[in-house]
Amino acid sequence: MKRYLPNPVNDLMKASYTGQLSRRDVMKRGGALGLSATMMGTILASHNAAAQDASPAAEQPAGWSVVMPADLPDLAGVEISAMLAADGPGAPFDQAVCDMFAEATGAVVNYLPGAESATERLTFLQQTMAAQSADVDVAQIDVIWPGIFAAHAVDLSDQVGEVEFFERIQENNTVDGALVGLPWFTDAGLLYYRTDLLEKYGFEGPPVTWQELTDMATTIQEGEVAANSAFTGFTFQGGAYEGLTCNALEWQFSNGGGSIIEPDGTVSMNNDQAKAALELAASWVGTISPEAVTGYMEEDARGIWQGGNCAFMRNWPYAYVLSAADDSVIAGNFDITQLPMGDGEGAAHAACLGGWQMFVSRYSENQDAAKAFAKYMVSPELQKARAIERSALPTIGSLYEDEDILAANPFFGDLFDVFESGSVARPSTPSADLYGEVSLEYFTAVNEIMTGAAEVDARVEDLAAALEDIMADV
Repeated sequence: MKRYLPNPVNDLMKASYTGQLSRRDVMKRGGALGLSATMMGTILASHNAAAQDASPAAEQPAGWSVVMPADLPDLAGVEISAMLAADGPGAPFDQAVCDMFAEATGAVVNYLPGAESATERLTFLQQTMAAQSADVDVAQIDVIWPGIFAAHAVDLSDQVGEVEFFERIQENNTVDGALVGLPWFTDAGLLYYRTDLLEKYGFEGPPVTWQELTDMATTIQEGEVAANSAFTGFTFQGGAYEGLTCNALEWQFSNGGGSIIEPDGTVSMNNDQAKAALELAASWVGTISPEAVTGYMEEDARGIWQGGNCAFMRNWPYAYVLSAADDSVIAGNFDITQLPMGDGEGAAHAACLGGWQMFVSRYSENQDAAKAFAKYMVSPELQKARAIERSALPTIGSLYEDEDILAANPFFGDLFDVFESGSVARPSTPSADLYGEVSLEYFTAVNEIMTGAAEVDARVEDLAAALEDIMADV
């Protein structure tokens, strides 16, 4: 599928949105590109929004952009409870769309804010499902939870209809042929890079392979440290936690090294491509990445990046808007692209999937109403509104062509390929409720390799044996 915006137009929208170009310059370049008055109005509206202290969207009530789906059923008097986002920035939107559903269908919708901690939310849902309680009809579940809740889920395959979700996300949410969760909004790892520094050092574009990234980061770092001793080539999430599972899976899968545990439950960790990927990553520590990277989480990496102290960063899409903010020293001098791939047999771009899904409990006493609500929440209309008002990444490919979404989030135009063909899921579905143990074993082993506490070959062999033991209990 082609993106809605060709690259020059997308670049102009980004420059307008971030304030890199004045209104006059935006109009000049738009004229040179032969853009229509409608498109120029969209781009200039983006420029105006960025120039104001608060965007027009921020001044509107939550849910202002929602267009209600046309096929909602009559649910007069039916009561359901939905556990959604924590009581934070996203709560007003969730409350608003719950109220809209109630008004349109006649149902009573109890909005239950979940715990801020995903771990606490998981524990609560596990306890609720284990008790076969009807207290929660619908819940948002993490991308790594379908295997955990498959036995407690209503199969939602019949709610997809003609909606075309990204195939890899839908596959991730499918357990033994049943769709455990409807894809709601998504996330994936990206490579952030400094466009000004690539130009300064004569590079024509971002790296395609991890070795190219290593070489480019080395060159740029060597040139920049004379004036900035804090400068480093590449930063990522190297701490011993779930974020390292995401990073390391991207390294090994992109080098043809498998996905740790394959969909059929086979442990595929112990292979030369996976070992080579981890060996290269370990070589970054103390060279193009600081020694401290082995303790970094997302915000540690972003702090270095946004402070202008590195050439490349692996992070999630949330960092884009922050990096483009008025107080960011790199605003207007960076871009995003797919993460590099390896050089091994079967190498391909790979970005670890994140995101949330809509789950319906099999213990619900109003399953039809719960399914209708879940379908409503993931509908194209609601996903569009969530993207415009909350910058949430849709799970429906066609929405990455939507001009209203792109006006609100210009960089979304760069993300379609990541979700369409460049994503990889963590092995949470085959490992089911033991995924936490799998991830702990994996990121602990990788962190030991990164810190130099363990040698690659021996540690990977031990890891594979530990994973075999875990999978024997699934």
